[in-house]
Amino acid sequence: MAAERRRRAGGGLSGLLLRIREDGKDSIPKHPYLYEAHHEESNSMEESRTDDAVYASEVLPKESPGALALSVGRAKQLISLYAMVQNPNVTCLGSSDLVVLPPLWARCDGSDPQHTCWIGAEPLKAANKVTGLNIYMVSCDGPTADKTHFANLEELKMEHKIRHHSSVVTTKGFARYELIAAAAIEDTIAESGSSISVDITWNGVEKILETPPVISAATLNIALESGDPRSPVFHLYRELQFLLALAEGLKMGVTEWPEPSESESALKLVQEFLTDLKKKLDGDCMFGNKNETETNTFFQKIKCDTAAVDSCIKTIFGERGDLDFAEQLWCKMKSVSSYQELIDCFTLVIKCLEHGEIQPWIHQGSSSFLSQLIQQSYHGKMEDVSLSDITPIQMLLEIGLEKMKKDYVSFFIGQELATVNCLDYFISTSVDLQEQVHRVQKLHHMLEIMVSCTGLLQFRHENLFPLTQICMKYYKENPLNEKHVFQLPIRPALVKKFYQNDNPEVWKVEISSGHGQKEVKTTWQVSTDAPVEYGPSNNSGFLSDSTVNGSSEERLYFITITQCSQVHFT
Repeated sequence: MAAERRRRAGGGLSGLLLRIREDGKDSIPKHPYLYEAHHEESNSMEESRTDDAVYASEVLPKESPGALALSVGRAKQLISLYAMVQNPNVTCLGSSDLVVLPPLWARCDGSDPQHTCWIGAEPLKAANKVTGLNIYMVSCDGPTADKTHFANLEELKMEHKIRHHSSVVTTKGFARYELIAAAAIEDTIAESGSSISVDITWNGVEKILETPPVISAATLNIALESGDPRSPVFHLYRELQFLLALAEGLKMGVTEWPEPSESESALKLVQEFLTDLKKKLDGDCMFGNKNETETNTFFQKIKCDTAAVDSCIKTIFGERGDLDFAEQLWCKMKSVSSYQELIDCFTLVIKCLEHGEIQPWIHQGSSSFLSQLIQQSYHGKMEDVSLSDITPIQMLLEIGLEKMKKDYVSFFIGQELATVNCLDYFISTSVDLQEQVHRVQKLHHMLEIMVSCTGLLQFRHENLFPLTQICMKYYKENPLNEKHVFQLPIRPALVKKFYQNDNPEVWKVEISSGHGQKEVKTTWQVSTDAPVEYGPSNNSGFLSDSTVNGSSEERLYFITITQCSQVHFT
């Protein structure tokens, strides 16, 4: 009877894991799956017999914070069932074809002396058949600032050799450094969720916490939220926010007008602008009497070097030298504070056009409704315009959209980071206005990333160009996501000055022996963040103290050890 109950329990676990695998084909499951153990399986256990949960996923244990913690004994029992249903020699489970299950990770409560936080099992396969399992035990201690608690590398290597009966081991190092803090950026950027870090890997580790050698592989990780007031393109961000408010008003029917940021009202600015144009026309100096080659100054390359980063960026975005009438009008009207003021502004403009008082120049290819009216005014005949309902909001949105597209094109083409063809997706007018605004948001996010890497890390074209291509590829396939981590392979020497005197956020050594399916690893890691929230008594208050000014005396680390063993079925 006991064997039958165990087989039923194993069958239930197998069915659950297969369902998780199916559910996870499109996306990683967001919630834990409940596995109710059979009472008979727990007669000798002190733990609760029901409502235990496991979470199976292809991802690392850190990615499944929703899993419920088990005792080590309960977790081992679960892994034992998993091993049974994966063993091809066990033929009495009622299944003719053995299916390879996804890896299983059981979260533990850390109440044992080793503070075990995870136990995992991963199938070993050969020709689509399971030949055994890798069993992982993950333990965590800390936080601590006492480096005498840290392991000795030679002792770790010897323990690995003894445990796995191996005479030769290899070592691989990994370190992650936060570069935003190292570049002396204030806390406000960290609080925003922005992060720039570098991951470095190297072979032949010589001691614990060693600084990575110059001959290493490095990857820049950058996740940046737009809107830092200290950014040299913050004024563009504010401009974009007004554009978004107009788009939202167009969609919802209610517009939240921002507080005016100019000392003068938008209406007064427009009046002065039109008066100036009239004077120029009367003086036979028609506004915008330039050829397209002269006006397209944003296609000219602006040379940027380390010493001129800020001035270069401010020059680009201070104000383009080729603003046409509609774009200049947008600059005056982006401070409108009410729907009525919006109507009043456009009423003035349309009246001047109808009476031939101005003959403004506009960019070739401009497709906004206002541009069409201007072109009609050249021939002395304009269609009637009803400035009611959503029409004035859409008119302003259109000219703002066209202006901001050219702003971003100014940067990416001016810096030779992209071609017009590459940018076509982002500036296309073949989609509706809402989608066009969404794509302009993507352009702004990419711009903020380039500006940050240029200003903070002194990146040059050779690094900015591939990063731009990575960002564009992502945003051509995905919606706006300012939490996405963009990754760029770089040379460690490029950012070494930012981390060489700093403490790592994560430092890890991997000791391995064997080859292929016989390979086994022992991993020792220190990190400023816990690999999982678990409950040992010395764990209280770690979040508030885990990073204190980055000093080596006060930096608190969690120590995590992952040990691997193998079970072979054949």
